[in-house]
Amino acid sequence: MSGQEGAPHASGIGDALRQARIDQGLSLHALAFDLNLSVRILEAVEAEAWDRVPPGRERPYARQIAERLGVDPEAFPEQWNQVPGSVDQEPPDPRREHQERILMGALSAGTLLLVLWLVVPGRNLRRPRDQAEVPVERAGPARWKPAEPEGPFPVVGEVLPEVPVNEEGVLVSMRAQDTCEVTVAAGGAPAQKRSLRISEPWRLRVKGPFSITVDNGGVVVVDVAGRRIRHGTAVGEPWTGNFGENGDWIVPEDTASKNPPTVPETDQEGE
Repeated sequence: MSGQEGAPHASGIGDALRQARIDQGLSLHALAFDLNLSVRILEAVEAEAWDRVPPGRERPYARQIAERLGVDPEAFPEQWNQVPGSVDQEPPDPRREHQERILMGALSAGTLLLVLWLVVPGRNLRRPRDQAEVPVERAGPARWKPAEPEGPFPVVGEVLPEVPVNEEGVLVSMRAQDTCEVTVAAGGAPAQKRSLRISEPWRLRVKGPFSITVDNGGVVVVDVAGRRIRHGTAVGEPWTGNFGENGDWIVPEDTASKNPPTVPETDQEGE
């Protein structure tokens, strides 16, 4: 039976990848954590549900999983050709890349020398040598005052002020490393839902006590009221956080014992 499981006549590349994962004793969550992918992506590839995979990422994801499991996609030519997307490009030629870098460097240096030759001597060539430079009186720096904003703060999806907490609510910022679903619920107001894509930020203002629910907490960075929330959730695991009126995180006891509840966003950027 084990010989049939590894044979190249599997019904699809997804079946071959799933069988290889099972043979190695890996769960979907373990493989997702190892590859830094979501469990939903792995399930879609193994089920060959390509409509649930971001367009253009079908073959890269399948090849990434195959390399981790030690599966050669070329051993399944018919099944591999059924994977959507263009045929993989030929591997780059190191010698050609080196020559292209040298050529681009030479062109950049030549362009810089040409600009310097035109700008630096050009000023002296345009002015006669015996003509004295006439001093020009310069006025003081212009005093510019920004216009007062009209109306309330922008709504969800527009540029928001950087004030962590104001009369419009608490500033919440989220950024995803993979596709996931996010829900923000505040008091009696309708819940706000959004599908985050890779590196797509979502910033909004929330009033009163509220909660944030993420179906894949390990791939989302959450900042509330200017503080980074260390929820410690692994890739593929859901996470729900409850917050007070001023954005204070109501930390569960098990989470508080593992990680500090919040860290200022500036400290995170400086690490």
